[in-house]
Amino acid sequence: MSVQQRTLDCKDLHSYLKTLPAAVLDRLYNHPATCLAVFRELPELSRIYIMRILFVDQAVPKAIMGSWVSPNSARELEDIVKLLTELRVWQEVEMQGGLKGWLLNPTFRRNLKGALLGGGNEWSMKPNTDADPKARGIAVLDEYAMGRWECVLHFMVGSHQHEAISSDALQILQHAGLMKKEPGDSQLSITKDGFQFLLMDTSAQVWYFLLQYLDTANSRNLDLIDCLGFLFQLSFSTLGQDYSTDSMNDGLQKFLQHLREFGLVYQRKRKDGRFYPTRLALDIAAGPKKSMLNSLNASSQATGYIVVETNYRVYAYTDSSLQVALIALFCELIYRFPNLVVGIITRESVREALKRGITADQIVSFLRQHAHSECYKEPPVLPSTIADQIKLWAIERDRFLYKDGVLYNQFDSQADFEILRNYAQERGLLVWHTLNGRKMVVTKEGHDEVRKFWKRHSRNGSM
Repeated sequence: MSVQQRTLDCKDLHSYLKTLPAAVLDRLYNHPATCLAVFRELPELSRIYIMRILFVDQAVPKAIMGSWVSPNSARELEDIVKLLTELRVWQEVEMQGGLKGWLLNPTFRRNLKGALLGGGNEWSMKPNTDADPKARGIAVLDEYAMGRWECVLHFMVGSHQHEAISSDALQILQHAGLMKKEPGDSQLSITKDGFQFLLMDTSAQVWYFLLQYLDTANSRNLDLIDCLGFLFQLSFSTLGQDYSTDSMNDGLQKFLQHLREFGLVYQRKRKDGRFYPTRLALDIAAGPKKSMLNSLNASSQATGYIVVETNYRVYAYTDSSLQVALIALFCELIYRFPNLVVGIITRESVREALKRGITADQIVSFLRQHAHSECYKEPPVLPSTIADQIKLWAIERDRFLYKDGVLYNQFDSQADFEILRNYAQERGLLVWHTLNGRKMVVTKEGHDEVRKFWKRHSRNGSM
């Protein structure tokens, strides 16, 4: 077992799509919004290749496509070929004469052309034709989105400042491994992954949460394809514009209510027949790459509330119990005032955070993301000595790598020791050895193999 920490795996869009069965991917590409979302998040060279063959209805020889880049970019081309193949954007085919070529997925080609050029069936959501007498402005939508999402975070840190979350949200938190029930305890408790989740930026949190939700779509009697297609449509919607629910089936109506609870859409009443996408939904196809904190508040400087001094003092100008709880994850709180919390970063407080599963990089990233606007006047926003020390404290715990093994000692001769050591080493079963005292440790899994070899060697040597 390794002491080194495992980072919470938050897949991006492409990594998630690679995990889907081929049949599901082919159905997804029937949605122009999906094709456009996949295309938008591809590396630049991949997009260039797709655009060059988008209007070519037949396979293009590999040799020709390889000539489009310089020899220095051969490795990058290999990565692109692998990515587009795994996403089923194109496939390898055999052409006349035995040549190998690449053929763009016909469904992907047709729907991407429709999304880029227009024409065909309408694929985007329909705005309401009649004006909303109780329209909501962008500022109201932003406040609603963060308020709803913070309900989930408040519940995770045990704060009772906000209303309780639904049973659906509780199931997702448990399914994701962010919270769990201890044996004999009826209350949910946060896990190591949950602590890491709290310090992720908002966009990554929402994206990770949605991936876990989609993982349970079938058990909720929801069509995964419809849900993903709707999410991609939301990512191309206009902030502040209301959209009609008239064309949505029962499954999407149910999905919409869940998105409403998580803050991705605003809907005053279901019978209104309209909803407003919030900023949390606009960049959902970008996965964890974009910080929604910046999107929600124009810039991180405008909403920062943390000042860190070189003496390890932390000043958090906030009255939010959630923000205070997040600071307390890796700080020792000293004073609490109505609009100010003072803490100090210590070796013990950082080690406690590391034990909970939080990484040093997440602590440093959190302090930088939420730095007060005054810190930007004289960069760096976080003193380099603080960032370095936090990472050094983390390295202290990562110095050792623990593995189960079996000790061999008390050899009769140096020759016997070297024979057994060399055998274990050649097969990758040797963990450690020392000539002093003729001792060696082999892996637990390789113990039987090494033991059998030693018995054969001893028996042959005694004959």
